[in-house]
Order: sequence, then structure tokens, then C-alpha cells
Amino acid sequence: MAQQQKTGFFSRTFNRLLNRVEWLGNKLPHPITLFAILAVLVIIASAVLSAFNVSVEDPTQAGETLEVQNLLSAEGIQYLFTSMVDNFINFAPLGVVLATMIGIGVAERSGLIGAALRGIVTSVPKQLVTAALIFAGVLSSMAVDAGYVILPPLGALIFLSLGRHPLAGLAAAFAGVSAGFGANLFVTSLDPMLGALTIEAAATLDPEYAEGLNYLMNYYIMAVSVLLLTVVGTIVTEKIVEPRLGSFKGKTNKEDSITYLSKVEKKGLTYAGLTVVGLIALALLLVVPEWGPLRGEGDSPILNSPFMDSLVAILLFVFLVPGLVYGIVTKEIRNDKDAAQQMSDTMASMGMFIVLAFTAGQFVAYFAETNIGTVIGAFGAELLETLQIGGIPLLLGFMIVCAIINLFIGSASAKWAIMAPVFVPLMMEFGFSPALTQAAYRIADSTTNIITPTMTYFAMIIAFAQKYDKKIGIGTLISMMLPYTIFFSIAWTAMLIIWMLLGIDLGPGSPIYYE
Repeated sequence: MAQQQKTGFFSRTFNRLLNRVEWLGNKLPHPITLFAILAVLVIIASAVLSAFNVSVEDPTQAGETLEVQNLLSAEGIQYLFTSMVDNFINFAPLGVVLATMIGIGVAERSGLIGAALRGIVTSVPKQLVTAALIFAGVLSSMAVDAGYVILPPLGALIFLSLGRHPLAGLAAAFAGVSAGFGANLFVTSLDPMLGALTIEAAATLDPEYAEGLNYLMNYYIMAVSVLLLTVVGTIVTEKIVEPRLGSFKGKTNKEDSITYLSKVEKKGLTYAGLTVVGLIALALLLVVPEWGPLRGEGDSPILNSPFMDSLVAILLFVFLVPGLVYGIVTKEIRNDKDAAQQMSDTMASMGMFIVLAFTAGQFVAYFAETNIGTVIGAFGAELLETLQIGGIPLLLGFMIVCAIINLFIGSASAKWAIMAPVFVPLMMEFGFSPALTQAAYRIADSTTNIITPTMTYFAMIIAFAQKYDKKIGIGTLISMMLPYTIFFSIAWTAMLIIWMLLGIDLGPGSPIYYE
């Protein structure tokens, strides 16, 4: 009975905390307005910090000083006006989302996605749906950022078709894709991307040691992390997030209910499936043979290749062509006008995201231009060095600094390009290997992605969620995702500490400690 009371008290307290976070967050302006306000605040902060001559040693250029750039200077004002359009069209998710949604839109509006989902939910045990969704989300980092575009809306549709709250499905998918971004069973583009920066940073202190490092320095622990995140994410979804959301009160469409597939739908799925197989075979033919036009060069001809740079285009066709085939077989698409209308309708539904991309793009660009993010990272490094702590407390302090910086700089590679030259040598001096520092960074960065409003895909997730709840705001989304951040952080950090205590290599030839 005492244990039940303790559990009940904890549950009530935690729920009150989430309600408070939601209430406070929803007091914030609309995301479009918020990003505009943040952009203005960055401009003002740049002028103030520049007036006080705030500067730090450039972590990427030894002996060079990096100053905060004043956006209210003559040159800064010129930049504000001349870069506005470029900031919008170069906003990272804009092209990825819109291009991929052309294919997804046809696949959805032709009925392919709905039929495929009904086939899944009528054949897969319901108790495995949540785990499968999170697992797929974690593995989606193989397709770089495409998982953000594809899985959250699909997760919502799957849950809705099962009679569950669609926002719980969206949250589970978003948690898998974003909070699990650093983990995978397979080698992804993130491994060489971060590894190259880590090796370069280690070479500034010990060039000979750095030559022995490899891009797979975190493979073992990140592969095992996939199982951990799947289990923890499933528990959080089903025991915390979904009960708190309650039952879905919104309108449902006929295609959202569970119905068995008709003969023509099965025929359409068969032809669409064969089309997917053919497209995959074609993609492999373009990249696997040594003469493949999309194959790269060097030690990683697939990871560092035009193929990896073409994933958005490939995914567009993987959805578009099967969607067309399915629509033609089921008579949902009778001519090119029908297909064009489906694409147009999809783009029309992305209006909110496009406006969000404009204001968010300005904020992200201004923040990078001012160097404020680099200054924050440098001061965090100085703080850790000043505290003169070592061992596990130092590692935890480093992870906290990474999490805080992630609130301001979204890109994992851009952030590590700034932080690695500072923290890798610093941690080596305390006896921690570059592999351990990189693993700690990946954990801290991944687990806080889902509660970072400045993360480039955060605005897009809000746009997806508003399909089911027009009133949803930043506070609602953060409070919904906060349990994942808390429990992923605790579980993943505990796993890292246990890994350290056991002294297991983090990857091939990648020990815990630097000697």
C-alpha cells in the first residue's frame, strides 16, 4: 500500500509538472511570432555583446579571436536585408520537407499509405505497434533527416487507425527519430561526420594517437542503445504520454478506421510493393557496383557518396512512383490531372510550415552569423575547466553543457564542429578518450532535440500536430515530449556510466580512457 501511495504521489507530482510546463509554454506566442521575436532578440543581443567587446578564442583557428558580430552595425544591417531571401530558401528543412511531401502526398491521397497502414494494423500484434514505431524512428537516421518528415505523421495515422490518440503516435515517432538520432544498428552518415571532427580535434593534442582513431569509435554502444531507447520509449509512451492525452475527441475520417483490405486494394498494394522492390534494386545498382554513378570514393564509398546526398530525391520517388501505381490500379488516379491535383492539395496543406520556415530561417541564420553560439560553447568549456572536477562528475557536467548549447544550436555536426576542438583535448587531459567524449556528446545532443524549439524540425512537428488539434502550441508539444527527454537521458546516461565502469570498448579499437 505504501508503495502504491508513493507511486501515486510521484505520478501526480510529475503530471502537475507537465501541466505547468504546458501552461507556461502555451503562454508563448504562436511559433511564427516566437521565431520572429527570437530573431529580433538575437539582433539586439549582438549589438549589446559587441558593445562590450565580448570575444573568445576561436576553437577552429588556433591563436585567432572570435568576436560577436553586431547586426545593428552598417554591415550588419546590410546583411539583414540582403540575406533575408537566402535565409528563407536555405532553411535546412524547407526543401527536404516540400520535396518529400510531393511524393508522400500522392502516396497518401491515392490511398496507398492508408491501405498499407490498415494492412499493418490488422496483421501486426497491437502490443508491438508502439515499440515498432520507436524502433523504426531510431533506425531512420540512416536516411539522415527524412525520418522527421515521414514517421511522425505516419505514427499519428497508425495510432488513430487503432483508436488511440494520434498525438501519442506522433510523439512516439518524433521521440524515436529525434531523441534517438545518435544511435543506430547500422553505420550512418553521422559517424564519419562527427568522427572526422573528433579525430581532427584529438590531433591538436596528440597527433600520433589521433591516427589510430576510426569513424566507428562509438558503434558498439550506439548499436546497443537502439534496444534501450526502444524499451524506454515504449514505456514512456504507454504509461505516461498516452494516458495523459486521454481519448481523442477530434473528428476522424472513414479512412482512419480499421477495415480489412478489399481485393482491389490488395492488388494495388501488390503492384506498389513490386514497384518499391524495383526502385530499391535500381538504387542499389546505382551505388553498389564499383562503376555505379552514385558511388563515392575512398574507404567509405557508400557513406561518403552522391547516393547519401540524393536520399531526399530517392525518397521522393520511392513514395511518388508506388503512389501513382497504386492510384492507377485502384482507379483513384485516372489521368495526369488527378496526380497533379493531389500534389497541389498536398502543397496547399503546407502553408503554415512555409511561413514558419521563413521566420525560423531568419532566426537560425542570425544566430549563426553573430557567433553567439560559439561564445556560449567557449564559456561553457571555461566553466568546466575552472571547476577542476574529474571522473564521472566531469563527464556529467560536459553532457549538461552540451544539452544547454543544444537549446541554441540545432545542427549536430555544426555544433560539434564548434565544440570538438574545445572539449576533446580538454577531456583527454582529464584521461577520457575522444571516443567517450563523442559518445557523451551524442547522448546529450540527441535526448534534448525533442524539447528544443530552435531545432529546425520542431516547427514542422507542430504543423503536423495541428492537423489533430488546432490549438496545440509550443508548450503542449514540449510537455508531451519532456518525459522522453527525462527518461531517455537517465537511462542512456546510466548505460554510459555502466559501460565506463565495465571498461568495454565503445567501438572497434576505441577504449574508454586515454593514456
